[in-house]
Amino acid sequence: MSSTELRLTALDALHRSLGATMTDFAGWDMPLRYGSEREEHTAVRTRAGLFDLSHMGEITVTGPQAADLLNHALVGDLAAVGVGRARYTMICRADGGILDDLIVYRLADAEFMVVANASNAEVVLDALVERSAGFDAEVRDDRDAYALIAVQGPESPGILKSLTDADLDGLKYYAGLPGTVAGVPALIARTGYTGEDGFELFVKPEHAVRLWQALTEAGAGVGLVPCGLSCRDTLRLEAGMPLYGHELSTSLTPFDAGLGRVVKFEKEGDFVGREALLAAAERAASKPPRVLVGLVAEGRRIPRAGFLVVSGGEVIGEVTSGAPSPTLGKPIAMAYVDAAHAAPGTEGVGVDIRGSHEPYEIVALPFYKRQK
Repeated sequence: MSSTELRLTALDALHRSLGATMTDFAGWDMPLRYGSEREEHTAVRTRAGLFDLSHMGEITVTGPQAADLLNHALVGDLAAVGVGRARYTMICRADGGILDDLIVYRLADAEFMVVANASNAEVVLDALVERSAGFDAEVRDDRDAYALIAVQGPESPGILKSLTDADLDGLKYYAGLPGTVAGVPALIARTGYTGEDGFELFVKPEHAVRLWQALTEAGAGVGLVPCGLSCRDTLRLEAGMPLYGHELSTSLTPFDAGLGRVVKFEKEGDFVGREALLAAAERAASKPPRVLVGLVAEGRRIPRAGFLVVSGGEVIGEVTSGAPSPTLGKPIAMAYVDAAHAAPGTEGVGVDIRGSHEPYEIVALPFYKRQK
């Protein structure tokens, strides 16, 4: 395979048959949209959407010391995660910089599945292999062993219930259980990146088309539509969820990103980045340099990543993600701004959009929270 050749998911031909606009995402040829991004977004908020997430990077960690290895390699306390549960966590460098944010599922006492972002899967794999030295545990690259299909939105529990006898009602948020969906063996996880209730189904690649088609048929009566990466981005932005390469990077620690809660200093043993993160926690407690906030436009112009946030002619921050919000009907953005300007309702803040300082209101994140 040449370095320029894109990887294809097991659903590639199906996406093309549905008329998807495809795009290069982290070396994968992925559906950006099938029709209208706004309609796909609204479907997830009000009905249900179906996503191919097979570009995500699955890494399996097994062995008697699997939990000890992950406690050393990651900032969270993975030994405290019960079998069948999942945890949002991060892997950091020795200097505290974020290498990636992760979801880790505990599948058995001595078996975990680490799910990395597509763009960082190789980096995370290499770091885990390197950090596994001296532990009785094996790190396995399982990226080719899984296809990943997500069904998200308020109608998703009903759609999935019609295809499985797994106990979905008993499946909590950030948990996973093995089951059969439409006759296909799957790990059913109740996680998501849209701000809605929903499920992610890890299956063998050869079962992906059958499962996608079964979900499509089961959801036809309640308005389920296929959804691309474009609406996934506006959904996660409305839900105030960070995206690696935008809100998270190696130049930021979890404390800089307002996510210091994922770092568990009280866990047993040392972990990579501990000293640097202790110092970062102290800095954040005394005077955080910049704070991640929400911005809502007063006008119609759309802020993009890298645009400067200004107040009184001074630069006070930078936009990390921005897009039109279909739910709010206005452009929105996340930005890191100086702590002095971070309080919701702060007056006189603008975004420099091609030389024009467009007025924005600072709001608390998230922009959107579903009604339970």
